[in-house]
Amino acid sequence: MIVDCHTQIWSSPEQLGRIAPPGRDVRADETHHLAATEPVDKAIVLAFKSRFLESDIPNRYVADYVRRNPAKMIGFAGIDPTDRNWREDLRVAQDELHLKGVTVSPSLQAFHPCDTRAMPLYEECARRGLPVLFEHNHRQPAAKLVFARPMLLDEVAREFPDLRMVVARLGHPWVAETAVLLGKHANVYANVAGLLPQPWLSYCALLTAHEYGVADKLLFGSDFPYRSPAACIEALYSVNQISHASNLAPIPREQLRGIVERDALALLGIGKPAVPGKARDRIFSDDE
Repeated sequence: MIVDCHTQIWSSPEQLGRIAPPGRDVRADETHHLAATEPVDKAIVLAFKSRFLESDIPNRYVADYVRRNPAKMIGFAGIDPTDRNWREDLRVAQDELHLKGVTVSPSLQAFHPCDTRAMPLYEECARRGLPVLFEHNHRQPAAKLVFARPMLLDEVAREFPDLRMVVARLGHPWVAETAVLLGKHANVYANVAGLLPQPWLSYCALLTAHEYGVADKLLFGSDFPYRSPAACIEALYSVNQISHASNLAPIPREQLRGIVERDALALLGIGKPAVPGKARDRIFSDDE
């Protein structure tokens, strides 16, 4: 089974607010999302809300799209803990919209990960069984990178050991910090979204995870609409080309396959597993 743990859609660039607009060739509408995710069994679709950046990819918009495509799509709510109405937003997201997780971004929502406004959100997510994905984008000019350091999540993981957490983009550029978190906390995971279009960066990040012994905590993510799932899977399986004709260590093939085929739904405690291998067989044969 292949689960793409990091995709986004929006109906208009205005929903991104002050987030730097994507290039003209980026198409994030539902039609392109549905076509791009054909090679995977399941795709997690992230809503997002930031008062700081005036961004709002609405929970209801994502939920409506998921509802029309229930066999494949799983929605995560965008919750901003700096918004005084976050409790009601969370209640509606789970109880009425049936979203299965939460997206937050300390750097894009301008709060310390252990802010007193955020800790009750984590507590409520743990109580409700909702995994939390920690998004960040270091390329955004307005992002407060001081709040993006993965090590700042250590206190969150210690305070709420039952909360399932996903560090987006393997915490880049602080990959080693993320690897330490993955090794220390049973319910902390990371996805590889945003890394795979860059061969050297992704090779170094995956080698770090391998050498720290935490490659089994990595989840696949494409970062659609900026990259398609098929292109990312191909890039992941090709990452060892960096080590060819050199003394650099290759990343074990079984670990790469593990990232692609890992049952992220079971690890995050959401959804029902798809038929094993269904999507993978459309892309790669077993001997590839």
